[in-house]
Amino acid sequence: MNNENAITFQFISEPADVNYGGKVHGGEVMKWIDQIAFACARNWAESYCVTVYVSGIQFHKPINIGDLIKMNAKVIYTGSTSMHIAVDVHARDFETEYEKKTNCVIVFVAVDKNGKPRKVKKWTPVTDHEIKMEDYAKKLKSLQDHIEKETAEILNEG
Repeated sequence: MNNENAITFQFISEPADVNYGGKVHGGEVMKWIDQIAFACARNWAESYCVTVYVSGIQFHKPINIGDLIKMNAKVIYTGSTSMHIAVDVHARDFETEYEKKTNCVIVFVAVDKNGKPRKVKKWTPVTDHEIKMEDYAKKLKSLQDHIEKETAEILNEG
């Protein structure tokens, strides 16, 4: 992808990534997701960013050691200081086509040198798919706000 709001990583999963079942460890996949999403957010914000929320990570299928991994991250929604980054993880061995293995949305906030939130430029969707992704991000934000409110109420009862 050559869009300013998107980035792609490609690499081979390594033996050190293995879990007890012989597949790539889910925690390792989450680390990869955080790395590519940070790179995308950092590129868009043109400043340091911090992870504030991970929404709906879905592990569809396991990844094998030695698979070729292709990850795509793209800005799908911006607030005044935040960016929602959609990440898709695909993998294949060297004899098959890429298959989606994992996806999620991560929210980052851009911060200045003092760690205070700073404004980010607005991202505007153009294609029908981009508009759908922005709508999805807005729905996730609404659910996130509801969960935070409900959690605060429950934790403050004690």
